[in-house]
Amino acid sequence: MKNKLAIGLCMATSLAGCAARHHPSEVAFAPAHLETSVDAAPAASHAQSARELIPVPGQLLPIPATHIGGEKSFPTKRVEKANRAALREPRSDNYVNAVQVYPWMEGSVYRLYAAPEQVSDIALEPGERLVSVAAGDTVRWIVGDTSSGSGTGKRSHILVKPSGIGLRTNIVITTDRRTYHLQLESTAKTAMAAISWTYPEDGLLALRGTAIGASGASEVPTVDAASLRFNYVVLGDKPAWRPIRAFDDGRQVFIEFPADIGQKEAPPLFVLAADGSAELVNYRIRGNYYIVDKLFEAAELRLGKARQQVVRIRRVDDRRQSSKRGRRAS
Repeated sequence: MKNKLAIGLCMATSLAGCAARHHPSEVAFAPAHLETSVDAAPAASHAQSARELIPVPGQLLPIPATHIGGEKSFPTKRVEKANRAALREPRSDNYVNAVQVYPWMEGSVYRLYAAPEQVSDIALEPGERLVSVAAGDTVRWIVGDTSSGSGTGKRSHILVKPSGIGLRTNIVITTDRRTYHLQLESTAKTAMAAISWTYPEDGLLALRGTAIGASGASEVPTVDAASLRFNYVVLGDKPAWRPIRAFDDGRQVFIEFPADIGQKEAPPLFVLAADGSAELVNYRIRGNYYIVDKLFEAAELRLGKARQQVVRIRRVDDRRQSSKRGRRAS
């Protein structure tokens, strides 16, 4: 009988040991001084709450792109869209001989088409000091710099040449006055001989500074470059006095002529009505600018009698220009 009792006690002890090994969390993590005072049911509920708060791997999903900042597109798509909107392509009415003259605007990206075995010139503003040039691809594109002129008329030039066809890269040029962003693309034969810029904001500051100085005011008002709109095209004849470009600031239209317009006979400006009739409009001449104190859809500059030279300035709808850029990009 004693032997049977001993065997039974041994079996019970073994089973208890097995139970402890299979349920370590119920024994090992319970503080000894709380074993007799803590109810098992609250402990189970706390463990269940902890399990509900800790996400399992299947729940760690990325936030959908449509929920980021309220946008409905991926960030890369937004970057591509912004770059397309900022890209300025060469236009026939912006050429002065073989030089494409862009209006400089902060944040714009300017296109330059190049070709193998041809050098394209990027000409900065006279007196502007070159600080650095950085190109994305310096292996297949040859990039160098030089200068022309002297004194205050000294001008920096960046020279680029691709080594093949179908190459694309970008260039960032920093100077003591501004930063230029360019998009370069190489073609089989077509290359732009040179590009340069005009600086409408600087011209407006000079014009308004002159006007305010004459009135006795001491401060020059700031010019909001973001308000300038360049959606005007210059059409018609190509006399020596043909305007370089036209733009407005939401209130006035500025017509920019070649620098030597003051040495030539200046053409009168007529604004065209919806029915095609023309009427003279009030404007002021400041340097090589006409300043028109009203916005217009179309206007003409006319000069001569026997054979009249006519240049038309027409405002283009912003949405139409955006759709054209989108078609070119696609």
